[in-house]
Amino acid sequence: MKVSREQMAENRRRILDAASRLFREKGFDAVSVSEVMKAAGLTHGGFYGHFSSKDDLVAQTLAHVLAADSGEGGDFRRYLDTYLSPRHRDSPAGGCPTAGLVAAIRHQTPAARSAMTEGLRSQIGRIEKALPESDPADRRRAAIGSWAAMVGAVILARAIDDSVLSDEILEQTRAWIDAGINEESVA
Repeated sequence: MKVSREQMAENRRRILDAASRLFREKGFDAVSVSEVMKAAGLTHGGFYGHFSSKDDLVAQTLAHVLAADSGEGGDFRRYLDTYLSPRHRDSPAGGCPTAGLVAAIRHQTPAARSAMTEGLRSQIGRIEKALPESDPADRRRAAIGSWAAMVGAVILARAIDDSVLSDEILEQTRAWIDAGINEESVA
């Protein structure tokens, strides 16, 4: 039975969404192709109609999820509050793909690293546009520093077993970034 072009596109989206959740939750190496296909509600045999290999799936999943991870639009403070929250920290499968996958990306293919690079470049650009008006070089520096601090804080907060310290990491990083933004907007 032939599958329509629309159904093929829908199946591909389901595979990418399932892979994204599973990769963020468990890591690239701990997830099998058959597990992804099962989570997408499809049979293992249909995988190769969409992807040439698991490496291809990883790269295309990164491109898919990073393109969709657009943040909160132009309201950076709202995005900051949402990103550096216990709810985000406690939901890695549905959370930021950068924080969930960046530590393992160096072991992936050049195509996967390229997808991560484009996602990072895009996110920095979105933050840069959302920051208060200032000198372009200062905005760029603030965007890169803020994003690096945000991702690092979530990674650290997820890695430890002390909930008080974990919450403090999120709160203090948010306060530090917010203070820097307020300083920039006054200057």
